[in-house]
Amino acid sequence: MSVSLWCRILICAVLISVTAGCGYHLTKATTGKLGDAREIWVPFFSNESVSPTAQTVLRRAFYDELHALRGLNPAAAEGTADLAMKARILSYSGKAVAYSAIDQAKVFNLTLNVELEIIRKGESLPFWKGQIQAEKQYPANSNLALQHNAEDQALDAVARIIAHKFISALEESY
Repeated sequence: MSVSLWCRILICAVLISVTAGCGYHLTKATTGKLGDAREIWVPFFSNESVSPTAQTVLRRAFYDELHALRGLNPAAAEGTADLAMKARILSYSGKAVAYSAIDQAKVFNLTLNVELEIIRKGESLPFWKGQIQAEKQYPANSNLALQHNAEDQALDAVARIIAHKFISALEESY
């Protein structure tokens, strides 16, 4: 066989494999229980925990993740939103989970437990309600500023995990 015949066969094989596709496709932002909603209202969370910043971090994470994953935009007010959330931070805890040989904390675990519900515009009952908990480990540091920074990063990670779990729970509940 000549080189040009091999080239033609190779080109045909590539074209067939490209046009056949792999079977995967992107999900639409309007799938699942979110329907055709375009705007969401996420209030400041009721905070029963010891963290003064957890509610702000959680609110930002919900807006970011709902926009990135499902295309929902923040509403100007609760009354204009297609969907409205209610949320309550039940607990925020950090505890040492690993120690050094001289009995100093080396790793902390941050746990956040949140109660959430979501309501469609014009309805009085939530179409989803539940509790979500997430945790993240972060390193201990003798420098208090670095220790606080590591805890803040862990809180941001936990908030995003909770937002992802919430979106999954909404779309997977029947």
